Amino acid sequence: MNVLMLLVDQLAAQWLPAYGQRIVRAPRLSELARKGVVFDSAYCASPLCAPSRSAFITGRLPSRIDVFDNAAELPASIPTLAHRLRARGYYTCLAGKMHFVGPDQLHGFEERLTTDIYPADLDWTPDWRRPLSDRLPWYHTMESVLNPGVCTASMQMDFDQEVAFRGARALLDHARRRRRQPFFLVVSFTHPHDPWEIPPRYWDLYDPEEIAPPTVPAIPLAEADPHSQRLRQMCAIDEACLSEPQIRRARHAYFASISYVDERIGEVLDALCLSGLERDTLIVFTADHGEMLGERGLWYKMSFFEPSARVPLIFKLPGDPGGRRVASPVSLLDLPPTLLELTGGRDGHGSPPDMDGVSLAPLIAGGADDGKRAVFAEYLAEGVTAPALMVRKGRHKLILCDGDPDQLYDLAADPYELVNLAADPGGAEIARRLRAEAAMRWDPTTLAARVLASQRDRRLITRALREGAYAPWDYQPRIDASMQYVRNRADMYELQRLARLDLDGGPSAERARVAEVADTPGARGSSAAA
Repeated sequence: MNVLMLLVDQLAAQWLPAYGQRIVRAPRLSELARKGVVFDSAYCASPLCAPSRSAFITGRLPSRIDVFDNAAELPASIPTLAHRLRARGYYTCLAGKMHFVGPDQLHGFEERLTTDIYPADLDWTPDWRRPLSDRLPWYHTMESVLNPGVCTASMQMDFDQEVAFRGARALLDHARRRRRQPFFLVVSFTHPHDPWEIPPRYWDLYDPEEIAPPTVPAIPLAEADPHSQRLRQMCAIDEACLSEPQIRRARHAYFASISYVDERIGEVLDALCLSGLERDTLIVFTADHGEMLGERGLWYKMSFFEPSARVPLIFKLPGDPGGRRVASPVSLLDLPPTLLELTGGRDGHGSPPDMDGVSLAPLIAGGADDGKRAVFAEYLAEGVTAPALMVRKGRHKLILCDGDPDQLYDLAADPYELVNLAADPGGAEIARRLRAEAAMRWDPTTLAARVLASQRDRRLITRALREGAYAPWDYQPRIDASMQYVRNRADMYELQRLARLDLDGGPSAERARVAEVADTPGARGSSAAA
């Protein structure tokens, strides 16, 4: 079974129609949800890009692989889902963003079709010793909220247009060149991550009067929890003095960005259908983390509140009518063991004991959850000076950070997380049990020391690499056009036959013969196979 993983950036589950959002137009994702299995309570392992992505591609918490923040290197020696599937004979390919930091920009992918939109160096290393008011130049500001744009073109649109094109072309190429080899293709978009800059036709999908303000208005700063206070100071949120029209306009632009990326996803899904590969392909859709979008007075991510930490997760299996929903809390750490099981069982390359996730295959098949499993997440980047930790089990969520009061929420009774039960006598026993779960997973004192040591080392390396000759780690895609189209070194008609894909997604008898010859080991790399 092939695997097509569709990723977006900074999309909370609650902003999609499939999760109850009435305003947003996302027809392709809504269709995928109707035909798939939807997880209602899926959480990222860290509400920040690089740690979250490194975690779900390895199946390990960020602290286990030292990817503490957006400038922490994923070690090349850590096996990823791409390594494990490639070891099974899969063709592994990446188009778009993965925010890998360090000189290894492949991490098991045989081919990477685009560069990344974000840098691969160590410059975005946080410094827990600095006061929050001493803002580093790469911190989030309120620029995206204050000045959302309606424009003809933007850097983010350039990137996602290329990602959609490369991803769609990769599917058609696979049908023409590698039909008998299973593939693992990741197509990863940067929308709806800020800045929210979109063409008029997506903006015009929405009536400004329909855009509602946040369900939970800005909480007075003095009444907010300490971590929210830190985020508001770090991003200068309260200094912006946002008016209700400004908040509505930013939300309008974010919703339009969702519609934009939904259309790009549709281009990839159309190519999957036209290629004839859809009937043998498992589709997974998710996001690396969410977006607060003004709820509680917070923007962007970096928080464990639901709009930041809860993400969409949809599986569409070939031959499965779908239409099911799973309420059980799950983690994106569960993706590797799940996909390894769904694509052929557990073997020596994909055995999950070295992972923090568990297979969701039983839940996808309609099985019941025993309710015993806890979901863990952590935040170890800018905005804290000690590890921030989250445990979700059943209906309760506990948030811990040394120096901050504990936060305990009953998400069934209090979905907007307004009543902290941690100090309530009725919540004491629940909080105690969840703290015990956290203690089995983390030693916060040791973890804090590791983070500080990593920050110190990376700051030194960053200073050193600014001196002398610069050797970038950013991925440089290389396109060999020497045999891409008609060339006199190969039979023109044979090349044209190889490049043709019929409407049913299958090769004609003649092309099947040519493709079979081209796929033999001796032909690989020959001018005909090119």
